[in-house]
Amino acid sequence: MPPLALVGNLSRDVVDGGPPRIGGGPYYAAQAWRTYGTRGTIFTRCGPEDRVPYTRHLTGLGQPVVSLEGTKTTSFSFYYEGDTRIMTVEQPGDSWTPADAELVPPGAWVHAAPLLRSDFPAETLAAIAKQRTLSFDGQGLVRIAEPGALRLDAEFDPAMLEHVQILKLAEEEAEVVGAIDKLGVPEVLVTYGERGSRVYFDGRSEQVGAWPVAADPTGSGDFFSAAYLAARAEGLTPVPAAERATELVRSLLAERLT
Repeated sequence: MPPLALVGNLSRDVVDGGPPRIGGGPYYAAQAWRTYGTRGTIFTRCGPEDRVPYTRHLTGLGQPVVSLEGTKTTSFSFYYEGDTRIMTVEQPGDSWTPADAELVPPGAWVHAAPLLRSDFPAETLAAIAKQRTLSFDGQGLVRIAEPGALRLDAEFDPAMLEHVQILKLAEEEAEVVGAIDKLGVPEVLVTYGERGSRVYFDGRSEQVGAWPVAADPTGSGDFFSAAYLAARAEGLTPVPAAERATELVRSLLAERLT
């Protein structure tokens, strides 16, 4: 099996007015890979005030961690109305550069986990994809990187997708992006929460079953992406990989309900 890696910023999340807590794709991917029973290297960064406690928290999940120096931590506040998340961007974080991509081993299957559009410019994604298989979260296409109520639009640079081989979109992101078959990405996953997901590949699409939604489903998309990447890297085809990812999400969310 090729090496797995995830690249992305950690976040400081305030949920329903509670105390700040660690968040972001690196944190949830580490949980997913631990549950999946595999190992992947987490390449991440956050602001200097959070770097030591967040890195300690992340390494406690049992995955190798490369913590880069950052200038500020991406920060959000949000609450849920049913399974709809109402989010405010408190502070955008740092952007990743092509030089950062040199840290990721050649041959790796890599998931880039942006929190906002500014996290991964097109040239950085191209550098990550060089001699690697690149998965990308659609948050990095549509989430505008500015403080205030989170806004989505489709004004992303099309070059961002030129080297992406797997794209994961939440339902609202897919609605903003538009025609899936025009994106030029070999595999696209659209998640619909408790209504499951749909996998687009080889000119066709297939529906995959659902998972129960916990009281706080935060991170479920990251769980899904990390598990899907691991399944594909070990040789599963897209639909079985999505089914395995769905089962892992179900398992992790069930833990929150107990």
